[in-house]
Amino acid sequence: MAFSDSAVGSQEGVGWRSLDFAPWLLLLPLLLSLGAVSVYPIINGIWLSLTNTSLVTQEDAFVGFANYGALWHDEAFWNAWRHTMLFMAVSTALETVLGLAMALVLFEPFLGRSLVRAAMLVPWAMPTVVTSKMFGWLFDGQHGLINYLLRESGLIEGNINWYGSVDHALNTIIIADVWKTAPFMALLLLAGLQTIPRSLTEAAHMDGASAWRIFWHVRLPLLLPTLLIAGMFRALDAFRIFDLVYVLTGGGPADSTETLSTLSYKVLFSTLQFGYGSALSSAMFLTEAVIALCFGVFIVRQLRRQG
Repeated sequence: MAFSDSAVGSQEGVGWRSLDFAPWLLLLPLLLSLGAVSVYPIINGIWLSLTNTSLVTQEDAFVGFANYGALWHDEAFWNAWRHTMLFMAVSTALETVLGLAMALVLFEPFLGRSLVRAAMLVPWAMPTVVTSKMFGWLFDGQHGLINYLLRESGLIEGNINWYGSVDHALNTIIIADVWKTAPFMALLLLAGLQTIPRSLTEAAHMDGASAWRIFWHVRLPLLLPTLLIAGMFRALDAFRIFDLVYVLTGGGPADSTETLSTLSYKVLFSTLQFGYGSALSSAMFLTEAVIALCFGVFIVRQLRRQG
């Protein structure tokens, strides 16, 4: 009897070990896929950033942090970094404000609301290359519709070279990005508004609170975690901006719209400096990690405040 009990116990132990190991076996294909497409490229990029690998000079030696030292004194890098941060901050702020306004309007019932919600996503669903070409025609310095409307309304006297001017090129790209991505923010914030209990807003309305007070004291505090998460997603996406800039201006004129993504592309694939280009990409990755960490701290604090 004792022998059979010990045998049963050993079989149960084996069974529990198998059950504990089974979930990892099921996750193994996913972990291998993520490692192949995400983890390995990052590790390989960091390793390349520590070398002077170049297809032009045929060099491939370990140089330590020499590339990062050169990057620290590279004015082209800091110029692109400033443009990227400015683009990210302005576009994310505008898209958040416009998206919130759109979400508040689409949250209220009105005739044709479903149709408007579907049509709202058309700009976001359009390929970025198509958006770039469309805004290139709209803001054309000679025959663009924007110049025509501004001239007819008396706001300007002559044509403005929007994306061919150092003073206006980055603003034009921001306008195009806001037009394309604000619906995405509106969709996320609309989902957040629908999670707020209607009983809270109805109680505030019965107590005589105005629409502004209901928004400021009821809806906005409860929507803040969703607002921060949506802002984080959009900020990280805006920091990686490439296609809109590359198609519309190519980083010009005079590097006035150069971003870290376009600069990395040029260094890696135009000059074929894989070592220095990987250092540039690693610096970009580090900046994004810091941005994500800052957003994460605010999100965790807000969630703890709400219990």
